[in-house]
Amino acid sequence: MTAPMMQPLRWALVGASDIAATRVLPAIRAVGDTAVVVRSGNPDHAAAWASEHGVPEAVTDLGAALERDDVDAVYVSSVNERHREQVEAAAAAGKHVLAEKPLALTLSDARDMVEACRQAGVVMATNHHLPASATHRAMKKAVRDGVIGDVRAVRVHHAVQLPDRLAGWRIDDPVGGGVVLDVTVHDAAAVAAILGTSALEVTAVGLNQDNSQDGPFDAVMTHALWEGGVLVQTHDAYNNRHLPTSLHILGTQGALIGEDCNTGDPLGTVTLWRDAIAEPLDVGERTDLYEVTVRAFGAAVGGEGEVVVTGEDGVRSLAYSLAALESLRTGARTLVAG
Repeated sequence: MTAPMMQPLRWALVGASDIAATRVLPAIRAVGDTAVVVRSGNPDHAAAWASEHGVPEAVTDLGAALERDDVDAVYVSSVNERHREQVEAAAAAGKHVLAEKPLALTLSDARDMVEACRQAGVVMATNHHLPASATHRAMKKAVRDGVIGDVRAVRVHHAVQLPDRLAGWRIDDPVGGGVVLDVTVHDAAAVAAILGTSALEVTAVGLNQDNSQDGPFDAVMTHALWEGGVLVQTHDAYNNRHLPTSLHILGTQGALIGEDCNTGDPLGTVTLWRDAIAEPLDVGERTDLYEVTVRAFGAAVGGEGEVVVTGEDGVRSLAYSLAALESLRTGARTLVAG
C-alpha cells in the first residue's frame, strides 16, 4: 500500500532570527512547506528580514501572525524569555508549534507550554538538532541494539567558536544568555536521545574566559550522574576554533567515538572500538538535520509519525541546564528536577 501524502504545512515564523534564516526556513522550503508570515517586534527589522528572505508578509502584532486561516504551524525563535507567551498563544490559536531551545527560562514555564499544547490538541516539538543528525542516530541505534554492551560513561566535547554575528544576547544577557542555555542544553538533549534515560544530578564549573566577567559564563564543564549508573561529562565553550566536536560512549563490550558530530551540518564519523581495534560505523544517509526535524514534524501533524524531540524532551534538557546553572551559583552538586 502506498503511504499517504502529507499535506504541505504553511508556517508563521515568530522571531526574525538568524537560525530561522539560515536553518529552519531553508528546511521548511526543502520539504515542500511554505512560510507565509514573519513576526518581529521591530517593524523595520521584520520588513527587511521578510524582503531579504522572500517571506510574503511581515507583522509586529503576534495575533496578526497566529490568527490566520493560512497558517498551520508556528516556529518560535524569539528571545528565550518570550517563548512561553508565544507558544501558548500559538496553541490557543490551534496552531502546531516547533519551539527553539531552551523552551523557557524556568521549568514551570516550560511545563505550562507543553501542557497548553496538549490541552489544545496540537503537536509540539523542541528544535534540538543533534538527535536528528545521522551520526547521533547511528550511535543511538548501536547503543539500543546492545552493540557496546551496558553504557558506563559518555563524554561530550561541544566547545566551538562563536561567530560574531551570533554574539549579542549569548554573551550580554545575564539571565537568558551564556553557553549553558545555548549549548549545554543541546548536550543534555543529545545524551538523553541516545541513552533513553534522564540525568539525576549534576556538578558544574565555569569561567568567563573571553567575555565580560559580569556576563554569563562562556566556558562550562559539567559532570553528571544519569539513570542506570552512567557518568556523563560535557565541555561547552565559545572560544574553540581548533578542535572539532566529539562524542564518546564507553560500554562494557565496546566504545563509540563520534568525531565532528556536534554541529548543525550533516557531518562527522562514528567509529566502533572493540579490544583496541577500530571499525567505521555506517551512519546512513546524511540528510540536513533541520530538514529531518521539519519533515518529522509534518508527519506527526499528519498523524504519520513522531517528532524528533518532543516538548517533554525540551523540558528535560532545560531541567539539566538549570541544575547546571544552580551548581555554578552554589558550587555544589545539584539534583536535576523531575
